[in-house]
Amino acid sequence: MRIITGKRRGLRLTEPKNYDVRPTADRVKESLFNILGSKVQGAAVLDLFAGTGNLGLECWSRGAQTVVFVDKALNSLKLVYSNIEKCQAQAECQVLHQDALSALTRLARQEQSFDFIFCDPPYNKGLVQQVLKNPALMNILGPAGVLIVEHSAHDELEQAVPEGLTLKRRQKYGETFLSFMVKK
Repeated sequence: MRIITGKRRGLRLTEPKNYDVRPTADRVKESLFNILGSKVQGAAVLDLFAGTGNLGLECWSRGAQTVVFVDKALNSLKLVYSNIEKCQAQAECQVLHQDALSALTRLARQEQSFDFIFCDPPYNKGLVQQVLKNPALMNILGPAGVLIVEHSAHDELEQAVPEGLTLKRRQKYGETFLSFMVKK
């Protein structure tokens, strides 16, 4: 697991020691950032279910202005903090130790807005659907913002897309899907 390009290109990140955390595979991450291109430069990014911080730190390396990481698992938070320190990205990063749904509500109350929201929860547990149903999501996704959901092929998503969002693109990588949603 490494930073692909940008300020910390090639930097190896701290990886999980067990299977409690499932980082985005390098080939999926590379495809994702080929799709996003230079759009992350200057962006505000939210990394829900941050795990290792892999996606948010790739955005930071590519020039994102701020990155907020959210995770409730202590093992994940240790990895996120370790990787932020490895990248020397403390000034532009914030870490929230709470579950994703509470964090969405908190960030909406603080009137924060994000250009990119990454949602990569544990597969097949209904967490994607819970995030999509949370009304705070629409409040924090910027007007031209993009919600990127990484989910399994078995995680039903079509019926869960809220009325204010539209599924713009979907990419399949084996059992993994990336779904890109934007405001209507």
